[in-house]
Amino acid sequence: MRSLQLRTAAWYGDHLVDLELPEAWDVSLYAPRTGPPLSDTQISERLESAVGQPPIRELCTAATRPLIIVDDLNRPTPASRVLPLLVRQFTDAGIPTRNITILIGSGTHAPPSTEAAGKKVGADLMRSCRVRIHDCNRNLVNVGRTSFGTPVLVSREVAASDLLIAVGGLYPNYTAGFGGGSKAVLGVLGFRSIAALHFGHPSTGRGAQPPENSFRRDLDEIARLLGLETGVFVVVDADRQIVDLACGDVHALYARRLASTKEAFRAPRPDPGVRLVISNAYPNDLSLTFVQMKGMAPLAAAPRGASRIVVASCSEGLGFHGLFPFMNAPRFHRHRMLRRRVAANLHQPARLAQKVAARLARRIRTGLHPGKGADSESLPIWLYCPSATAAALLPSEIPGIRVTSSWSEIVSAVTAEQHQDPSLRTLVYNAAPLQWFD
Repeated sequence: MRSLQLRTAAWYGDHLVDLELPEAWDVSLYAPRTGPPLSDTQISERLESAVGQPPIRELCTAATRPLIIVDDLNRPTPASRVLPLLVRQFTDAGIPTRNITILIGSGTHAPPSTEAAGKKVGADLMRSCRVRIHDCNRNLVNVGRTSFGTPVLVSREVAASDLLIAVGGLYPNYTAGFGGGSKAVLGVLGFRSIAALHFGHPSTGRGAQPPENSFRRDLDEIARLLGLETGVFVVVDADRQIVDLACGDVHALYARRLASTKEAFRAPRPDPGVRLVISNAYPNDLSLTFVQMKGMAPLAAAPRGASRIVVASCSEGLGFHGLFPFMNAPRFHRHRMLRRRVAANLHQPARLAQKVAARLARRIRTGLHPGKGADSESLPIWLYCPSATAAALLPSEIPGIRVTSSWSEIVSAVTAEQHQDPSLRTLVYNAAPLQWFD
């Protein structure tokens, strides 16, 4: 046997697991091509060297109510490494920490617990700053509409601030191609705004950056409307360590940082000869909901008949996404979202008609050939959850997924699925949520 070492349990240990694979299997491992982790001194130096703007401490001189947006634990950004150094620039400008608001932009995700918020922000700042958690259904202010017709409902905390800075990462994203930059505002908007953004624009696909990205342009308008001009761009590696960081004009920096980041996280798509794809959902393996959304892209690209494994700790169990819930949708959720989709496309009648026609076509195909969809031609996914305790938090039955904490069980099952192929062609993606395909 050969040992395959992968990191797991983001935010809840970030430890390594050793997985034994048969020596004869033909295994290729794909990892992000990043540089070494940055030291605190290097992070501080990059925060001091704002691009296209004066240093943050100079921007602070006229501010009395600054606010920092950070993402939640469903994004791997180690903000607790950055925030103390950023806050120091505010205090150097004479702003007391008690006047600094740190807003965790959870969007439509479940609100993090106090413990989870502490992991993101850091214990010291949890005590000294005003740490708040965004609620997409409450405490909102309507500040207008974009040229795309998107209503902009935003946290009252954001509207009341006089200096706005966002800290976030550049991660592949199905809707926008890549996150980062002005997309930080998505986490502090109201549910109606978030739904309008997602349903009112075509998705670009993970890693794609088409010349006409209306979703990104709409977000840019919202960022300018809210006064978000400064961002801290963080890049992490497969171990969730900061390997790159830049600070400055949120709009100018996005395009500049994206090119190098995209190249570092490019990965080959599984070719037809591959018989097993292993996708490590770290560093987005917090819950099954986000593993399903962020950690399974290589499995979706696996050739027909290939075995598929996802490694995920799911430390917080099933998880929740208010816009796209997985197995825990509230009652009448589908009907409410259908109304949101229609409302988001009323100003684009041609696109609305196209969406309705596509939906009808799918239903007709399903009716004519029940059970013959693409999913029915794929083998079930094996979810390896290293902790039996965490695995017990998951639903007992998950469509298309089999959960176990026994790696040997999975190896035996895959061997049987692939008819005892001694030299099983295997691709391993060791940080699947960070990787994307051409």
